Amino acid sequence: MSAKPGPLHGIKVLDLASVIMGPVAAQHLGDMGADVIKVESTDGDLTRAIGPRHSSDMGAVFLTCNRNKRSIVLDMKQAQARDVLYRLAAGSDVLIHSVRTAAAQKIGLSYDALSRVNPALVYCHVKGYSDEGAYAGQPAFDDIIQAASGMAMLQTVVAGEPRYFPSSIVDKICAMHAAYAVMLALFHRERTGRGQEIELPMFETLTAFNFTEHLWGAAFEPPLGPMGYQSVRKGVRKPYPTKDGYLAFLPYSDLHWHKFFRLIGRPELIDDPRFKTFDARMIAYEEVFDLVKDSLRERTTAEWVALFGDQDIPMSAVNELEDLLEHPHLRSVNFWKTMPHPTEGLLRMSANPIGLSDSPAAIRRLAPHLGEHTREVLREFDFADDEVDRLIHNGCAQQYQAARDLQ
Repeated sequence: MSAKPGPLHGIKVLDLASVIMGPVAAQHLGDMGADVIKVESTDGDLTRAIGPRHSSDMGAVFLTCNRNKRSIVLDMKQAQARDVLYRLAAGSDVLIHSVRTAAAQKIGLSYDALSRVNPALVYCHVKGYSDEGAYAGQPAFDDIIQAASGMAMLQTVVAGEPRYFPSSIVDKICAMHAAYAVMLALFHRERTGRGQEIELPMFETLTAFNFTEHLWGAAFEPPLGPMGYQSVRKGVRKPYPTKDGYLAFLPYSDLHWHKFFRLIGRPELIDDPRFKTFDARMIAYEEVFDLVKDSLRERTTAEWVALFGDQDIPMSAVNELEDLLEHPHLRSVNFWKTMPHPTEGLLRMSANPIGLSDSPAAIRRLAPHLGEHTREVLREFDFADDEVDRLIHNGCAQQYQAARDLQ
């Protein structure tokens, strides 16, 4: 952990999101020094019950998305909880939520309502589709947006049918965009003193993400060819078998290919018109990668890694998930952090990969139990002790009680 304050030190964030996208966005802000207060329903974030766990409210997925946060519980079905939230918003800098627009307006969670109590508030609403569009308000999760954005159909190249990417890639990409957008809005506020509303729609975000390379011929009007990055659409750009495993191998420049041809004992291919230039190799993609496929089977993964590494050719062994826990590079940069949790034992987590020399990210606290900090946070926002007692007694707020361990 760094003793230096992060770049967002002094920024207070209310995290009313659940599952992965919003919570990961808020965690990014927490890693960078923000004081993140996770405002949960009485049932808690859905991910509290997902994955292995020692305690009933501390599932593995929750632990990886909610460090550097404190948790309070408000029952937003009660009108009094709305008043509590407004007092919290009045003293905060950022609010992130993932409640669909109609439901958010019903419980008083709209930007119009919250900006009246705090005009400097940065309000970030993560959602499936923009409220201005034809699909406004439709429910959306990671798989749904993978399908809608073309990502699932792109998998037909390698799987022969549409498939979901085996990771919550939409949620995590959108989380980074949301954190980025919040910091832009905070920078704008530094200049103007004004907060603003941020809309972060998953569908539009992933469509833009996919079409960076896949717009291809349709980047021109009229189109200069089909859509889809051709080296990917041809299905030959993939890990190839070696004698004992798989290798990701991507010589890109002419120099890379010249070195490769020499290493496999085929220097005459350097001047072969099919392979001599980038454009030629794009046309002869199947032929050139058939050569790669046949050649890589002749040595072990370790042998190729050593050979190509010496020649500065882009490549990597294809790692299992378990390999990464002991990966030599990750060990050398102290990527994996292990820290003792007060109730959950020793936890492993990844470091924040962004390296800031003067205001680095830090893990200051581990994921909280449901409502663990309700009293603490409300007191910080000038709620008197008797007010807090009444809120908890009325069920408007909830304080964590121990003994939630699984049997």
